[in-house]
Amino acid sequence: MGFTKYGFQHGVRYNHRAGMVTSIMKTTGTNISSRTPSLTIGHLASIAEVNVETIRYYQRIGLINKPLKPVQGYRHYPASTVERIRFIKRAQELGFSLEEIADLLSLNDRDCNEARVIAEHKQAVIQQRIDDLSAMQLELAKLIKACRKNVSGQECCAIIATLSKLRQ
Repeated sequence: MGFTKYGFQHGVRYNHRAGMVTSIMKTTGTNISSRTPSLTIGHLASIAEVNVETIRYYQRIGLINKPLKPVQGYRHYPASTVERIRFIKRAQELGFSLEEIADLLSLNDRDCNEARVIAEHKQAVIQQRIDDLSAMQLELAKLIKACRKNVSGQECCAIIATLSKLRQ
């Protein structure tokens, strides 16, 4: 359960056997909906704490299924879509790209080893970024130190001079 920007806490209870939402509650504990078999896109967006356009984008790129539109009325999403969207958002927070998230979602619960390999690869990429940023930080610290030593202004600025040099 998470807090929305308005301070409400949504708790979605999905009954897998019945295939429907059994309750959606705010922090007060009052039922917003009881035994709802599906959600409209607006309700889904509200509960999953995303924008409606985010849901539409996820549909376009195949991360979530687009339900069939009835002859009259609105499309209805299964309540399980809430957890799928939350999975996507959490994976993004951890640095996974949407393509990597699609790979993870395609695995479902079938292959933990493959999921581990994807996570290990992501961890290595993140570590490389950290190493690169640390090296950049050291270089900038050297340039700043050289610039501080050049208070007389007689020499050219170390930062500008270094950035002006061609890479060799």
